[in-house]
Amino acid sequence: MSAAKVELGRRLFYEADLSIDGTMSCGTCHSQKHAFADDNRTRPGVYGDPGRRNVPGLANVGYAARLTWADPRLTSLELQVAVPVLGEHPVEMGMKGKEAEIARRLASDSCYIRMFQTAFPEVNGAIDMTTVAKALAAFERTMLAFDTPFDRSRRGRADAMIPAARRGAELFFGRADCASCHGGPNFTDDGFHALEVPTRGTDRGLGEVTGIASDDGKFRTPGLRNVALTAPYMHDGESPTLIDAVRHHRTVASIERLSEPDIADLVAFLRALTDQRFITDPQFALPMKACGKKL
Repeated sequence: MSAAKVELGRRLFYEADLSIDGTMSCGTCHSQKHAFADDNRTRPGVYGDPGRRNVPGLANVGYAARLTWADPRLTSLELQVAVPVLGEHPVEMGMKGKEAEIARRLASDSCYIRMFQTAFPEVNGAIDMTTVAKALAAFERTMLAFDTPFDRSRRGRADAMIPAARRGAELFFGRADCASCHGGPNFTDDGFHALEVPTRGTDRGLGEVTGIASDDGKFRTPGLRNVALTAPYMHDGESPTLIDAVRHHRTVASIERLSEPDIADLVAFLRALTDQRFITDPQFALPMKACGKKL
């Protein structure tokens, strides 16, 4: 981590030249106003290949022990960069086998040359997938969201959450037992769980990677910070609203008995996990200048 790496990573996050036809950047799918998620169920790639899974938000992503919905092997942001940029199942940005083209494109910009030299003096400013991934990861690790009504309530602001949200918090950490999976400061155990038995032909989830039948239908528990901004929900985006997502969890025995008023209170609590600063902070937005010049 360094200021130079973060600055470079921010520019690269919005760089469409990381895609084969120059139409897609990381920021295309990870929109700041949606807490760096996407408001579509899935997002097609540059060739129109349908997306397989819902785009997750990036709040506090640097703390995630595992990344992506169902691949336990991806445990660092640097490794995850290859999924959208170089991945083939499905094709997203379409640069598999074109790593040299990424370097060529970036090196044709004198400002990028300067930024890589400043960020990576130990490798003489090398422009390659390794330094691109390190810069992107450095920027993503600055995406912190810890200023929500819930956080302010925990810091002693009794009026920070509305009564419905306070009731929802009691349910979340108590009778509804949501925190058994959505625990910890980011409301996730980073584990893989199945809410229902998968049917033939559906996304196998974790089982696709492990080859173990009992892992079929298991997906990583998503963190819940800024969850009110990241609709639709579930790994395939099948739940359009928070209420729908909570109702979907009724397949879990511990919350089968929740009433509709209970669900409304839980949703009020989930809305209290929104950090408004996160979606307006200019340090996460598309940069307007680089190397002292307007982009």
